[in-house]
Amino acid sequence: MSTYSTPTTTLETEFTTPTPTRAMLQRAYRLMRTAAELARIYEENKAVTAKYVHATARGHEAIQLAAAFHLRPTDYAAPYYRDDAMLLGFGLTPYELMLQLMAKRDDPFSGGRTYYSHPSLRRAGFPVIPHQSSATGMQAIPATGMAHAIKYLEGQHLLPDAEEQPVVLCSIGDGAMTEGEVAEALQMAVLHQLPIIYLVQDNDWGISATGREMRAMDAFEFAAGFKGLHRLQFDGADFLASHAGMEEAFDYARRTRGPVLVHAKCPLLGHHTSGVRREWYRGDNLAAHTLNDPLPRFHQQLLELGYSEEMLAELGEEAKATVEADYQRALAAPAPDPATYTEHEFAPPAITEEAGERSPAGADKVLMVDAALHAVDDILQEFPEALFYGQDVGGELGGVFREAALLAKKYGDARVFNTPIQEAYIVGSTAGMSAVGAKAIVEIQFADYIWPSLNQLVEELSKSCYLSNGKFPVQSLIRVPVGAYGGGGPYHSGSIESTLLTIRGIKVVYPSNAADMKGLLRAAFLDPNPVVLLEHKGLYWSKVPGTEDAKTLEPATGYVIPLGKAAVAQEADSGKLRNGETCVVITYGMGVHWAKTASKQFPGQVEVLDLRTLNPLDYDAVEAAVRRHGKALVLTEEPLMNSFAESLAGRIQRTCFRNLDAPVFTLGAANLPAIALNVELEKQMLPSAEKVGVALAELLGY
Repeated sequence: MSTYSTPTTTLETEFTTPTPTRAMLQRAYRLMRTAAELARIYEENKAVTAKYVHATARGHEAIQLAAAFHLRPTDYAAPYYRDDAMLLGFGLTPYELMLQLMAKRDDPFSGGRTYYSHPSLRRAGFPVIPHQSSATGMQAIPATGMAHAIKYLEGQHLLPDAEEQPVVLCSIGDGAMTEGEVAEALQMAVLHQLPIIYLVQDNDWGISATGREMRAMDAFEFAAGFKGLHRLQFDGADFLASHAGMEEAFDYARRTRGPVLVHAKCPLLGHHTSGVRREWYRGDNLAAHTLNDPLPRFHQQLLELGYSEEMLAELGEEAKATVEADYQRALAAPAPDPATYTEHEFAPPAITEEAGERSPAGADKVLMVDAALHAVDDILQEFPEALFYGQDVGGELGGVFREAALLAKKYGDARVFNTPIQEAYIVGSTAGMSAVGAKAIVEIQFADYIWPSLNQLVEELSKSCYLSNGKFPVQSLIRVPVGAYGGGGPYHSGSIESTLLTIRGIKVVYPSNAADMKGLLRAAFLDPNPVVLLEHKGLYWSKVPGTEDAKTLEPATGYVIPLGKAAVAQEADSGKLRNGETCVVITYGMGVHWAKTASKQFPGQVEVLDLRTLNPLDYDAVEAAVRRHGKALVLTEEPLMNSFAESLAGRIQRTCFRNLDAPVFTLGAANLPAIALNVELEKQMLPSAEKVGVALAELLGY
């Protein structure tokens, strides 16, 4: 059984902070008692309060309040799920916290959608608290993205409150510090010297695992490896020491605009959560931790500073009365209207109509890769809050496909820059960027490398709008080169759209030609939601036989296409349509070009519907095309089994059954785990114009 001992205060510089004011000390004591009363009333009424899982701050109140007292309304905060005392320190009321505890309609954070002490708040006079997940390490990346946005916007003179020297507070438990994503965040904070404080509340427990089981060193020792990360360590159960320590941390971050890690030891006095009760596994350890309860320690310190027992008792009674009254109010508060359950999946789109010139007079033809480059260039010129980063997109190279060529030289390393091989940071940081007001365009070098970022994409980006009740949609444009193009092999040829399309709350766009690339990229940037833009490498240069149509006249600057609108890439002959001799191929990306090439064998008989956006899907266009022709082929480059294409085919069978003259055909890649390196093996695995031709012959002859 582990034991708890009071840590030795270790500081790299001497504290110079004066003693807190009398009013501050009284407020701290009242709020510490309030946090303790919250834990008490929750435990006494656990039949009600434990309906939904919660955790409380018991044992952590001192460090949480000390941190809260140093935040300004111009700052940003990323609390973790045990930080209800910190939220009280910000100025939130017990009633507001209880509304979330009981999942009530007027929960100010999520409207009853997410757990207790999972805040998301935009309110005058308070630090901004963007939505985050359950904060077991993942929050470090979006929080660092906030600091990155502050640093960038300051440098561009775009931050209205720059004179306040805003900083980010990222609160985290010691168990979460072992997450690999935390190391990614620390790396970038040090590399770019970002104004962020990582507050590690170390109680030496995970759920039932102790520190000695989970880590080879504590967070203070771990952070020593990040040169340029200012470190502080002190007793987080002592309010006076914590207040002085956090003063040093905030002063350093505001003054130097660099990162700080605070390691504060705390006892864990409550349950890990209401669902994992302390009596199941703590034993004598709980008694050892109780010796360091911050509340009696602070009580004694205040007596020594001249406060009377009567005054402290009065503050305690005030806290108790407030909590009990707020509990009764929260019990009586209304539940959410069930009819609102679908609201805020997405923020309303910025672009709803096609605009600008698609084929301006005198325009030259442009390759798809250059259309993308020009679209990003136009955005960077027009929107100073926009920036572009990813692996190898900065510096001299400008992307492995030259899709960012010369942008870093044109706009500077602060706007267009390389990142480490950190896909989680590349994607997750955009959530923090968005919350502060920067607008990130990022790139994953190859689709096959996107998997380390899915944690951030799912937990931090896709859920933010819905779980914050619409307060924090994440504007994020994630460019992903995708698809096979002749000998790319197993790690540079993958198609990933079906995996992405299982993630609700993100949009997925897939252009098939240069004009659509330019118009859709701009719409994706302007959309207030997370958008993944899939860019087929085999279409970039129109070098693959049959892809010549991917090269188009270049649209004018500002041309935009609304997301969720399909386009007819090739029409069928009206006479053959009337005679029932036609079919439609429903596809996207490379499939458009396979279908157009194959259809030359069947002149006038094949319509090609280019979906362009896979989510939101223009299903009205799909239904209309199927009803026009009565025969449909859904074509994809992905392995077919359990794919988006099969799902779409099944939906067509259900909604268009009476209009079909044949089963809905599907064609995709072989159901294999990877694309083989050898080009002949690759050809065997993938669809092709020849294979599409065989399928069309069967379908038209059905």
